[in-house]
Amino acid sequence: QVQLVESGGGLVQAGGSLRLSCAVSVNIFTINVMGWYRQAPGKQREWVASINRDSSTNYANSAKGRFTIARDIAKNTVNLQMNSLKPEDTAVYYCWGKVISDDYWGQGTQVTVSS
Repeated sequence: QVQLVESGGGLVQAGGSLRLSCAVSVNIFTINVMGWYRQAPGKQREWVASINRDSSTNYANSAKGRFTIARDIAKNTVNLQMNSLKPEDTAVYYCWGKVISDDYWGQGTQVTVSS
């Protein structure tokens, strides 16, 4: 069973930065794809960024140029560095992992960006 635990959310002013971290309970390389989703109040959960086992990355248009997803092999975590934050980035951010056809989710961490 894969367990994902997020940390690093909080309140930040527009233009600021936050770094989210997702601790993984199994060897991170056993997971095919890992990523981050977010859900704002009243909206559907949306994909933000993902990193494949081969280290290739993909980003939603809203994240390109501002967010960076990366693995920390030593700590067995997947991190999301978020820069130039905007009020519209306010949401609960969820860590996600996919092993073959099974999806795993963390409990979420709140990110609030004030204007």
